[in-house]
Amino acid sequence: MKPLLATISILLLSILCWAQGDSTFQLVRTIKVAATDIAVDNLNNIYVLTPTDQLKKYNPAGDSISVYNETKRFGKLHSMDASNPLKLLLYYKDFATIVILDRQLSIRSTIDLRRQNITQVSAIGLSYDNNIWVFDAVDNKLKKIDEYGATLSEFTDFRTIFSKSFVPERIIDYNGSVYLYDPAQGVAIFDYYGTLQKKLSITGWKNIAILDKQIIGTDNSTIYTFYTNNLMERKYQFPSSFGSFTQYLIANTHLFALSKDAVNIYTVRF
Repeated sequence: MKPLLATISILLLSILCWAQGDSTFQLVRTIKVAATDIAVDNLNNIYVLTPTDQLKKYNPAGDSISVYNETKRFGKLHSMDASNPLKLLLYYKDFATIVILDRQLSIRSTIDLRRQNITQVSAIGLSYDNNIWVFDAVDNKLKKIDEYGATLSEFTDFRTIFSKSFVPERIIDYNGSVYLYDPAQGVAIFDYYGTLQKKLSITGWKNIAILDKQIIGTDNSTIYTFYTNNLMERKYQFPSSFGSFTQYLIANTHLFALSKDAVNIYTVRF
């Protein structure tokens, strides 16, 4: 009798866990488009890079509203920053070049960082004042530049701050702080004057995002949330109904999941 009760208990627990995991994610919309990369701005506009190297912009209703056809102009696109809907940043790492697009995906300006003697940049990000953060991997400094590439300010050499090499691949300016993410070392949080506020050992995550007091990331099966106020961590397992997606992105309390021919958008109950 006891083995039977144990089996029933395990089955009930499994069903409960599945139901909770499934109810965490509610499908809102599917956009039929092949995508190799994606970015989302704070108005829920979606920017999709296609296998044919087009950059397509979709509004929150899923309607295609703009297209940019010159993504290969400076080689392979390394990253996109859609923090400001009026100022989309495209970064080409191999050519140390930033292209700035307006809300219609027309070129607003182009920055050749090499002309400013900044030759190796691991990551870029839009600043709160609509300038641009860049991490100069040669000088080991976070620098703020304007739309013409001129350096406005810079932090202390990171080699004097960290005992191990810290080279961020993601820069997020949020609510008065700058978050730098190195997947091997974790998250470093600075104020705007270059003072290190916190160093968090969050490693191995993908697609880092900041939501209120949460740092959010993903892997192939899970969403992770780390609460900066109490240093607690929670995990949200993707339900089996997801199948196989090639990439996940968290933005504005939504999960954007890429398959080979569509983008699925889910609300997430954190």
